[in-house]
Amino acid sequence: MLQSLQIKNLALVDTLNVEFESGLNVITGETGAGKSMIVGALNLLLGERADKTLLRTGADQCVVEAVFQMARPDELHALLQASGIECGAEDRLIVKRAFTASGAGRQFVNNSPVTLQVLKRIGELLVDMHGPHDHQSLLSADFQLNVLDAFGRLEKELAAYRAEYDCQQALLARRQALTIGEADIARQVDLLAFQVRELEAAALREEEEAEIIREQNVLGNAQAILQWAEEIRQVLTEAEESAFNRLAAAQQALDKLAALVPSAAGWKSEARTLAEQIQDLSAGVGALARNIEGDPGRLQWLDDRLAVYQKLKRKYGASVADLLKLLDQTRERLRDLQTRDEQVRKLDAELNAGRQRLEALGQALRRKREPAAKQLVKAITAELQDLGFEKAAFAIAFSPGEPRADGMDTLDFTFAPNPGEPQRPLRAIASSGEMSRVMLAVKTVLAEHDRIPVLIFDEIDVNIGGKTARRVGEKLAEVARRRQVLCITHLPQVAVHGNVQFAVEKRVQNGRTVAHIIKLDSPSRIEEIARMLGGRDTTRVTLDHARELLEKASANIVLKAVEARPQRKESGS
Repeated sequence: MLQSLQIKNLALVDTLNVEFESGLNVITGETGAGKSMIVGALNLLLGERADKTLLRTGADQCVVEAVFQMARPDELHALLQASGIECGAEDRLIVKRAFTASGAGRQFVNNSPVTLQVLKRIGELLVDMHGPHDHQSLLSADFQLNVLDAFGRLEKELAAYRAEYDCQQALLARRQALTIGEADIARQVDLLAFQVRELEAAALREEEEAEIIREQNVLGNAQAILQWAEEIRQVLTEAEESAFNRLAAAQQALDKLAALVPSAAGWKSEARTLAEQIQDLSAGVGALARNIEGDPGRLQWLDDRLAVYQKLKRKYGASVADLLKLLDQTRERLRDLQTRDEQVRKLDAELNAGRQRLEALGQALRRKREPAAKQLVKAITAELQDLGFEKAAFAIAFSPGEPRADGMDTLDFTFAPNPGEPQRPLRAIASSGEMSRVMLAVKTVLAEHDRIPVLIFDEIDVNIGGKTARRVGEKLAEVARRRQVLCITHLPQVAVHGNVQFAVEKRVQNGRTVAHIIKLDSPSRIEEIARMLGGRDTTRVTLDHARELLEKASANIVLKAVEARPQRKESGS
C-alpha cells in the first residue's frame, strides 16, 4: 500500500505530508484547492515527465517522495534486483523524484539512482491510476484486448505467440532487404565489397590499439630512457667505482676472511651470485637501450598504424570491437546479396513454416480468449448492475483478422445501457458518466485478477449524481476491501464511503497562497460532507444530512465486510 506522500514546492504546495491508510482513502476539497497536486505528485513518482512550470514560484527545487509498504510481487522483486536496487527487510519501497527550475532532475528508489524508464516500470507494478479522461483508453481495441488477456491470465499463450510473431517480422525484414531493385543491389554490393576490403586490409586486432599507444609512449621518451639506461649501466658495471667493481674488491677481501674464518667460506657463493645478477641487470638495461636506438623508423610506423584505427573509428563511428563486428556483419550481408536468389528461396520456406506455426499459436490463443470473454462479460455485467445499469447489456464482439503483434483477433466492447436499445460499440456512447461507470466496472473486475496493490481514481464520478453516485461510492468501497484505493471526488455520496477522508484547502500565508491537506476527524468530516452538500455556508439541515449519509455508509461498510467474511463450517460432535 501507499503509506505516505511528501511534496515540497509543487505548484501551490509549499510543504505537504500525508499518511494514507488501507481501504478507501477519499480526498475532497473545493474546486481549485489543489486536489490535483496529489495526482500530479504521484504521476511524477510513476515516471511522468517533469514540467518545470509546476515548480513553485521562487523555489529552486521540487521534491516528491512516497513510501510503499507491501509484500513484493515476484515481478517487482525481480525488477528491483535487475536494477541494482536494495530491497529492505521491512518490504518498504521509498520512491523519490526531484527536479529544478533548469529542468534537471533525479530519481531514486531506496536511495539508489534510477532512470525514468526503470521508475516507470516500477510504477506500473505499484499503482494503477485512472483519471477523468482515461475512459478514452477504453475505446481502444488494444486496451480492450489487454483487458481480456489480463482477465483470462493468458500471459504465457500471448508470450509464445509474440515470440513467433517477432521471428516472422525479422525474417520479413531480411527478405525485403534482399528484394530491392537490381540497380540498388549492384550499388549495395559495390559499397559492401569496398567496406569489406577496407576493413580486411586494416587487419585490426582488438588489443592492438592499446599496445601501439603504450609503445608510442616508450619511443616518445627515447632520449630520457637512453639517458637513464646509461646511468644505470654506469652505476652497475661500467664506471670505475661501479657496483660490480666494488663487489669484486669485496670478494677479494672475503677470500682472505675465509682463510682465517672457515665459516665465512659460504658467503663466497653468495657474492658470486650477486655479481652475476648485477651483470645480468646491466645487460638487460643495455639491450633495452639498443632496441630503442636500433629502429629509428618505428615511431613513424606506430603513428601511421594508429592513424588507421582512428580513421576507421571516425568513419564508422564505432569502437574497435564494433568495427570487427561490423566486418562480420558486412561479410554476411555481402554473401546474402551475392547469393540473394538462394537466400530468398530459403527465407520463403522459413516464412511459410513460420506462418503455419504463427497461425496455430494464434488459433490456440483465440480458443483461450473466447471462453475468457464469456466470463468477462458476465463479470462486467454484474458490476454494471451494481452501478445502476440493472437492465444493461454488455458484450464482446470477436472478429478474426490477420496476424498482428497481439494475436489474430479484433475485439469490440459493445454496450446497451437501456432495455430495447441495440448493442453499440463503446465509442458510440456519448455520456461520459456512462463511460466512467463502465470503466469502474472494468477496473473492479481486473482488481480481482491483477497484483497491483494501489488503485487511484481521480474524479471518476464526473457527470453523475444521486443514487448512481451512491452506488459508485459503494463499489469503490467494495474494491477497497481487496486493494488500497485513493479517490479524489467532489460528490458527498461517494466521499462518505471512505474509510478515511482528507480535505485539501487553500490558505494565504505571508501574502502567498498555499495548499494544505488535513486528515478529517469525525466532526470535521461531517462539516466537510455538509459543505459538499450545500456549499460554503453549512446549515443544521446540511449537517444533519451529512451525519445521516456517513452513518448509513458506515453501517453498509460493516455489513459488506461481514458478508465478505468466509463462513465457518459447523463441525459435528
